[in-house]
Amino acid sequence: MFRAIFTNSFGILFSRILGFLRDMLQASILGANIYTDIFIVAFKLPNLFRRIFAEGAFTQSFLPAFTHARHKGVFAAAIFIRFLLFLLFFAMLVTLFDTLFTKLIAWGFDDATIRAAAPLVAINFYYLVLIFIVTFLASLLQYRNHFATTAFATALLNIALISALLLGRGLPREVIVYYLSYGVIIGGLLQVAVHLIAVKKLGLHRLLVGGLRHFRAKEQRISEDRKRFSSTFFASVVGSSTAQISAFLDGWLASFLAAGSISYLYYANRIFQFPLALFAIATSVAIFPKVTRYLKNDDEAKALEMLTSSFWFLMALLLAAAITGIIFSREIVWLLYQRGAFGAQDTTETATVLSMYLIGLIPFGIAKIFSLWLYATHRQKDAAKISGIALGVNIILSLSLISILGAAGLALASSLSGVVLLILTLRAFGKAKFYAIIRHKFALYILAEAWVLTLLLLQIKELLIAYL
Repeated sequence: MFRAIFTNSFGILFSRILGFLRDMLQASILGANIYTDIFIVAFKLPNLFRRIFAEGAFTQSFLPAFTHARHKGVFAAAIFIRFLLFLLFFAMLVTLFDTLFTKLIAWGFDDATIRAAAPLVAINFYYLVLIFIVTFLASLLQYRNHFATTAFATALLNIALISALLLGRGLPREVIVYYLSYGVIIGGLLQVAVHLIAVKKLGLHRLLVGGLRHFRAKEQRISEDRKRFSSTFFASVVGSSTAQISAFLDGWLASFLAAGSISYLYYANRIFQFPLALFAIATSVAIFPKVTRYLKNDDEAKALEMLTSSFWFLMALLLAAAITGIIFSREIVWLLYQRGAFGAQDTTETATVLSMYLIGLIPFGIAKIFSLWLYATHRQKDAAKISGIALGVNIILSLSLISILGAAGLALASSLSGVVLLILTLRAFGKAKFYAIIRHKFALYILAEAWVLTLLLLQIKELLIAYL
């Protein structure tokens, strides 16, 4: 288990380091202004779907159904064809009605800004088609307990975007955002390529080719498997996407605030997503196939044992990350972004938003692994209801806090909705099972860690302030 977690974490770490390098270049070259806002809006819709697909709904519905399917190749081919055709059709609609879709995701933009952003929205949306292919192939690789390719593949997107920024440096900002958009497509193509290579090396291409070849002859034999997948997928979309939809709504509401607010939320959320992906998502991706198999074989004891180990491991890491991030929020933003067009005021605003986001790091991270139990036991509808309630809370709090705290209020609302998500997820998981997990000596170690780490970091910060 821990080998898979570390493989995922190292791959994510490598990718996120490149991602921060990309953000540093982007902040330096574009700054926090309307041009950055335009690209962020253009990339927002496909990126939202990427996070829902790659880090949640598709895999959580596909893997259990694929594990139970008798004709795995035919089932995989059927799902692949259906999704690919739908997404290609959707991408064509976005291309034809790019202004309308841009208006929907950035309602607060004026007409001139909408017109400037619309072509970029159309270009970026084709990344969703590519990332679906990546996610589908990654799910097959996860079934064979191969995680390295997917963990490292995201780095290719960041390499493509860094290259686009370097090539576009010195050009007008309205041209640079086009370079970035085409960089997104190139990064997606590279991700598809490396996944195809991994699939072929593991011999999974024969399963796919066989499934496509016999699809029409055996389509009726997978009707039950397809129904099982369909009945859980849409519930999984809602159940696994609270954090992503919250971030999307934050950006939409921020379009009504001063220019740069979308950028503050984006840069802060990028930092927040780093420990969430490095620890929580890496852990959930690693343990989900095994938890699914244990529960399929009626071995709940082993599944609970794996969940317990993952919980304490994750709790220690997320707690340390949250405390460190909140205490050093300004220093982190200053180190990563304050250069070139990104000034001191931008650092202050982004740091405040980051602190609000980090309040929700532990709730979102812990809810991530306990929700796996619901997905592995085919309780996607329960997860969807929980996520829907949390999302409703987030919307109410966002509308309440935006007028008081601005962009920081949107981040705080997201974090508080994470607390609601965790409470409801634990209730669905089972109070008795959760109490059995936390009645452990590790609880004392975690409290001691929090106390010692907080005192130590506060002392270090005072020394840095005095020295600087």
